Amino acid sequence: MPVDAWITCFAASWIFSLSPGSGSVFSMSNGLNYGFRRGYMGAVGLVLGLWAVFLAVVVGLGVIIQASPIAFNVLKWAGVAYLFYLGLSQLLSKASPITLNQGDTPRIGTFTIIGKGISLNLINPKGYIFMLAVIPQFIVSGSPLGPQYVVVALTMAFTDLVVMAFYTGLASRVALRLKTEKQVKMLNKVFGTLFMVAAVVLATFQQAHR
Repeated sequence: MPVDAWITCFAASWIFSLSPGSGSVFSMSNGLNYGFRRGYMGAVGLVLGLWAVFLAVVVGLGVIIQASPIAFNVLKWAGVAYLFYLGLSQLLSKASPITLNQGDTPRIGTFTIIGKGISLNLINPKGYIFMLAVIPQFIVSGSPLGPQYVVVALTMAFTDLVVMAFYTGLASRVALRLKTEKQVKMLNKVFGTLFMVAAVVLATFQQAHR
């Protein structure tokens, strides 16, 4: 891959990672509830899900989704339902003062939080459409495809991990200042509402015209 193509890919990856969405809300929610070390495992899940989406687009699933309104809508409404589930879980979660700086045992398993991150990206049609549109822009025809795909996938993973570290760390810093149940309950409502807003936005997302 030529250097100029990689620079363009690098810039596009930052835009993709920094754009507000369910991933950023997910990372901030994890940082708030579990602290940085455990909460950041959610970012690992997001990247694994991102790679799965990348692989699906590369092998042709993205084309199927773009060509089939049924496939697109199944994926979209699955994403809407999952975001509403996350939001409702956050709203109904028990409000108790957070004392992560005192070495409390995390309230969620590592594999559980990673699995949630994977699921979040797997059912987001925006990721499929975005990659379907941008990946071909970075691939040089006539050159081996495998190494180019690896470079693109690693670049997107790097920027996503950096950005989600910021979101998770910022929320975990806020968490250390939460001393009352009322404060925690308020923030749980905020993040639960944000997940549901993301679900509504996803519900209005339309398939690109071919």
